[in-house]
Order: sequence, then C-alpha cells, then structure tokens
Amino acid sequence: MDCEKVGKLIKQLRKEHGYTQQQVANALNISNKTVSKWENGFGCPDVSLLGELSIVLGVDLEQMLKGKLRMNQFDNGNMKRVKFYVCPFCGNVLTGTGSGNISCCGRKLTPLIPRMHLSEHTFTIEEIDLDYYVSSKHPMSKEHYITFIACVGTDKVLLNRLYPEQSCAVRIPLSFHKGILYAYCTEHGLWAMPMELENE
Repeated sequence: MDCEKVGKLIKQLRKEHGYTQQQVANALNISNKTVSKWENGFGCPDVSLLGELSIVLGVDLEQMLKGKLRMNQFDNGNMKRVKFYVCPFCGNVLTGTGSGNISCCGRKLTPLIPRMHLSEHTFTIEEIDLDYYVSSKHPMSKEHYITFIACVGTDKVLLNRLYPEQSCAVRIPLSFHKGILYAYCTEHGLWAMPMELENE
C-alpha cells in the first residue's frame, strides 16, 4: 500500500464530501492528527479502520487501497447494454449498463451471460388489453424456479421478481414490443429471447 497515494485519495474524497479532518476523525473515533498524518503520506490507516473509512468516504475499499479511483467511460444510456447480476448467497438482483465493481454479501459479482433459446424455457406471449401477458409452464418449486423476468427496451428496463410456488407469469406494457425478454432460472441461469412483436 502506497501511503502517499492513499493519503492523497483520502484528502480528495474528504473534500468532495465537504468533511473536515475532525469530522472524519470523529466518525472513526480517532484524533484529527491521525487523519492529517494519513493525508500527508506519513502513515496509512490501520487495517481495523479501513472498512469503516471506506464507508465514511463512500469509496470501494480495493480502490482506496490502490490510492486511485478507476473512472468508467461515459454511459450514453442505451439500456439494451444492461447487464444482470445475481448474488449466489442472498439472491439479490442487480443491474448495470456500464463497467463497474458490483458486489453483494462482501463478494464481487460477475455479469451473467445469457443463453438464447433454451428448450427448457419456452414462454407464451399473448396480447391482453394494453399489455403482453408472458407466461410459462416452468417449474416454480422451492428448488427450481424462475427468480425474475425482465424486458429491456432502448430506454427502459422492467424487472419483475418471482417467487417459488407462484405462477410463472408477468404483464409487460405494449411499448416493449421490440424489446428483449430475459429470465433467470435457479438451475439453468440467465437466458434471453427477442420479443419480436409488432405493436398494432
């Protein structure tokens, strides 16, 4: 760990948040002289303080240890580039459109790679009133079920959570007629299929 780099980053983040050295010190139950020492590169934060310091400064712990923030390229907002993440421990579903560090339960998550046209996952799409009714006969047992169905358009994402022992069906607005349908199965992972429907 390069104490000088880490110290400069701590100072930068502290100023971004509008904190004084004393406010950071109070949050960590240490003296403001200790914070000043870090910022001037005369020592690094103790390992026992790193986790709390990263929370106070709102920074990823790994990047703080490197003393440098990795900036992503500007995201132009095309939702069709959305990536899905599912935490294998708690089942949280997260999405992102750019590259970034996504983590849950203290572990980094990698984006799911969708498979196309799985024979085990056939969905029926019917137009009902002002929606598409998307349904499947997929098992919905506690051990094997669809956890979410999402539809992604150019400028929006509609994500519906599903739970065991309920029907495997969702309603999707007609505005998604040229979207991509995604579903996540607890056994087979993420799969995708184009909606390919004409909005009449």
